Amino acid sequence: MKNILLIGNTLNEGTPRGQAVGFRLDSILKLVETRATSSRTTLMHFLCKSLAGKSPELLDFHEDLVSLEAASKLQLKALAEEQQAVVKGLEKVEQELIASESDGPVSDAFRKTLKEFLDASGADVRALSALYVEVGRSADALSLYFGEDPAKYPFEQVASTLLTFVGLFRKAHEENLKQIEAERKKALKEAEKEASQDRTPVKSKDGFADRSPRSPFK
Repeated sequence: MKNILLIGNTLNEGTPRGQAVGFRLDSILKLVETRATSSRTTLMHFLCKSLAGKSPELLDFHEDLVSLEAASKLQLKALAEEQQAVVKGLEKVEQELIASESDGPVSDAFRKTLKEFLDASGADVRALSALYVEVGRSADALSLYFGEDPAKYPFEQVASTLLTFVGLFRKAHEENLKQIEAERKKALKEAEKEASQDRTPVKSKDGFADRSPRSPFK
């Protein structure tokens, strides 16, 4: 993120936006939209090239985000609805237990079964509710970490943006590597061609003359 901010400030140097201290998270996806003049190179390619030269260890940052794809599929609203449904279901069982007390001895076995179920399930539901609260806090913390308002830029959007960025970043890096390899092969081919021309004999008025390099000491 610091490198992206540096690139942005460099591009906007001399303008009011050239001294930014932060940026909106979704701005990182716009790196693929800004291209060099008459070139397929984007700011994303430049970022990858810059990191390769200065901080190559950062090129594999996606390896620290192995759970990102799975996290991007989470829907906290749906989880909240399911959690509430479980709580309400348990409350109904508790009401059944209370209502059965007026049935007398005929419902003793039934009440015993319900009570055993509530004792076991009640602890599980309380643990589930506590876990959901913790998940919600962590999700909000992620949005805040990137300087976003959880109410306007929720966890799902943050995870989706990061996942998309990782894909675009890795694609740009792979394209950079392919370009480097293509340029290497081109330079090698040109060097071989030049060397071959230097060794090719040329025809003179006396016949063929060898154009191969000669020692200046002979």
